[in-house]
Amino acid sequence: MNVRCPQCQSMFRIDPERVPASGIKARCARCSNVFELTREGVKATAPAPGPKLVQTPPAPERPAPERLVPRPLPASPPPVTAHVAAASVATATAATAADPVASAPSTKRPSFRNQDPAARAQRLARALVSDIVAYNKERLQQATGAAALRSEFRDEIRKSWEEYVEQVGLDTAKGTPYFRDALNEILAKGAKIF
Repeated sequence: MNVRCPQCQSMFRIDPERVPASGIKARCARCSNVFELTREGVKATAPAPGPKLVQTPPAPERPAPERLVPRPLPASPPPVTAHVAAASVATATAATAADPVASAPSTKRPSFRNQDPAARAQRLARALVSDIVAYNKERLQQATGAAALRSEFRDEIRKSWEEYVEQVGLDTAKGTPYFRDALNEILAKGAKIF
């Protein structure tokens, strides 16, 4: 399922089976906002009350909320030429000799904002259709035939399409086959139904 942080609007993909039936407190990896998460999504919370005049005793310690971390996408490394490789080895050797701590590899988190729009649209389409399948496993097994599949999941497909258009824009949504391809590949299990 896709979960959106109520404060910074960052979207995360969460496996609904990892969320307990009673819900869980989650912390946004981007803005550190804590919010309640249920299997249906983010639970609406009332605005925080103003300051109280009466002092209350401290609350008992609770376990830290689970931190939502976006899954990194596999990235292909840029091609390395012999000239660049030789320069990199020479630089790394010089850095190691000068400062062994500086030669440790840096762990930079991948940026999800500077992505190719087409790749992002394709990934989003697949995520939205995967959510339809994840939430409706029994209905999917009962639906037989193309007509039953279309009619049974009409509302879910429409809602996912609206979210897709909102995220990637109408021009990209209508100008690319990503959403339809995801429906055929994931929901229809490879059949050309949509």
